[in-house]
Amino acid sequence: MNLPAAELFKSSKLIHRYAGNPILSAGDVPYPTALTFNAGVTKFNGKYVMIFRNDYGSVEEQRIAPHDTTDLGIAYSEDGIRWEVGPKPVFKLRDEEIIRCYDPRLTVLDGRCYMCFAVDTKHGIRGGIAVTDDFETFEILSLSTPDLRNMVLFPEKIRGRYTRLERPFTVYSRGGVDRFDTWISESPDLKYWGGSELLLAVEHVPFANDKVGPAAPPIRTSHGWLTTFHAVDIDSARGKNGWEPTWKKRYTAGIMLLDLDDPRRIVGMSQTPLLSPEASYEVEGGFRNNVIFPGGMILEDSGEVKIYYGAADAVVCLATANVDDLVRLCLE
Repeated sequence: MNLPAAELFKSSKLIHRYAGNPILSAGDVPYPTALTFNAGVTKFNGKYVMIFRNDYGSVEEQRIAPHDTTDLGIAYSEDGIRWEVGPKPVFKLRDEEIIRCYDPRLTVLDGRCYMCFAVDTKHGIRGGIAVTDDFETFEILSLSTPDLRNMVLFPEKIRGRYTRLERPFTVYSRGGVDRFDTWISESPDLKYWGGSELLLAVEHVPFANDKVGPAAPPIRTSHGWLTTFHAVDIDSARGKNGWEPTWKKRYTAGIMLLDLDDPRRIVGMSQTPLLSPEASYEVEGGFRNNVIFPGGMILEDSGEVKIYYGAADAVVCLATANVDDLVRLCLE
C-alpha cells in the first residue's frame, strides 16, 4: 500500500485551533465516563447543542468498558465555546441484537433536529437516523442494512429530496482490504434511501491510502456545500500510539465544495488536509492518538466557521476559520 508523501501532513494555515482546547473532556461530565469525543454540534432554538459519545472505563488503567456501555451525552452553550453538560446521558440503544450506538451527527431541517448515528449489532454495523424536538425523546426514523457508517444529512432538501453522505464497508468488493469510500444517497422521506452513487474515493485524496468518509454535516455557501471529510492513512511501521497494543492509522480532516444543485458533483477540494494531528491533545495521551474527526460545523453570521472535532478518540476540540478562506482553499 503506497504511503502519501510526508510533506502533505500539515494543517492549513487558514484554520486556527481554539487556545482553550479541549472544550469538552471526561472531567467536564458529571458522571463517570472515561472518553468523551466525536460530538455532533448544531444551533437549535437559539442555543448551541452538542451530543457527544461516552465510552466508559479507566483512564488510569488505559482500559475501556465493554462496548455495550457506550451512550450519548448532551451539553448546551450560549457561545459555542463554554459548555454546560447535562446531568445524565440522553440516548442509548441496547437489546438482544443491538450492542451500542455512537458517533452522533446533528442537522437542523425544517425546524427539527435530526441525529445520524452508528449502531453496532451482532450482525454488522448499521447507520441510524432519529429526530427530536427536545433532546429528551428521540424517534428513530430509519436503520440501514449492514454495513454502513458515518452518515450525515444535508440541512435542506435538494431538488425535492433529502440527501445524505455515507461510508459503506465494502470489504469484499475491494479485495478484502481495509479501503472505504464516500457515497451519496437520497430519500423522499428520510426512511427509504436509494439513488446511491460514489462521491469521493480513496484514490481521489492525495493524503489518504486507507479510507475517506463524511465528517461534519455540510453547510451552505454561495459557492456550494462546504463539506468536511475524514481521510485515513495507514502505515504498518507505526507502533503503539494510544491505549491499544498497536495503532497504525492517522486520521486527518479534509475539505471540499459540492455543487449546490447537484451535490454529486465536486466543485473543488483541497489537495492537503485542513487539519492534521499536531497539537499535544491530538497526538498523545488519547485512546487512539493521531486522530482528528470533525463532527460539527457551524457558519456564524460574521463569516466565522466553527469546526468541532474529536481528538485522539478522547476529547472534543474546536477550530475556526473564515468561510471565504475555506471556499478559496477548495477552489485553489
